[in-house]
Amino acid sequence: MADLDDRSPFSAAPAAVGALDPAEAPPPLDETARARAILAAQPVVEGHTELPPSLDPEDLPPARAGEAGAQFWSLYVDADEGVIGTLRRIDAIRALVAACPEDLRLVHSTSEMAHAGNCGRVAALLGPVGWPALGGSAATLRAYHALGVRAVNLTRFDRFAREAVREMNRLGLAVDLSGADQDTVRRSLAVTRAPALLTRAAPEGLPDDVLGLLGENGAVCMVTVTDDPAADADVLDRVRTEAGPRSTGVSHTTDPARGYVPLFAELLRRGWPAQDLVGLAHANVTRALRETEFLARTNRIRPAAA
Repeated sequence: MADLDDRSPFSAAPAAVGALDPAEAPPPLDETARARAILAAQPVVEGHTELPPSLDPEDLPPARAGEAGAQFWSLYVDADEGVIGTLRRIDAIRALVAACPEDLRLVHSTSEMAHAGNCGRVAALLGPVGWPALGGSAATLRAYHALGVRAVNLTRFDRFAREAVREMNRLGLAVDLSGADQDTVRRSLAVTRAPALLTRAAPEGLPDDVLGLLGENGAVCMVTVTDDPAADADVLDRVRTEAGPRSTGVSHTTDPARGYVPLFAELLRRGWPAQDLVGLAHANVTRALRETEFLARTNRIRPAAA
């Protein structure tokens, strides 16, 4: 009997006639394709959305970047409009959302933001309210919160501002420092126990040490995206270097048709990891809002001092 060959019978088998060659690996995605993929899975939270000048039903829903998943709707009004003007704006935004139920959903928390996204809706958050519209009244601040406002812009720091920041922490209102000078930013960060937001950040006007303070606070600088991705990327590179990757965010885009893909592609070329881009898109601001909500819940369940 012939000795059995100890080799696998398959190792010496001739190739079948007409067998296909092994498929070649697909070429790697370029930065633009990768940016589209990231934004499709991780929609952007925009820090500043203006109410359309006309609520013509033919123009609803309002034009927006296709990558937007949530939006802060600005409640800024002229100084002479005050509380009444702010209430009218809140009413108009509520009417707008009600007119677009398949596109928009009014939300009041991060869990509602997530639910809106799961339902294919863009989450609409009310705020920030302009500082003059408070009228120096904590009662007005609480009334805005009861109406669904979730951010208030603080542009100067005085005795009322100190108490207002503490009340915002207690209620769960985000402290927005957009447009505040360096001293106001420093003093506000010394008081707030929750992360601040800069929904219309202008980091160019803030020195490196102030950006560092924002990073220590866990604040998010939400930067406007223009038609110059390289210039926008320079701004975000500085925020990321001085404040940290957890402090980057997006305010809005000046060209909704272009959206955010060009910026994200430029950041990929500069070596930003996907995790930092997810933070830029939405994770950083969602984290800041979640921490603000948690602080408010903690304050509510803490026993009152004797």
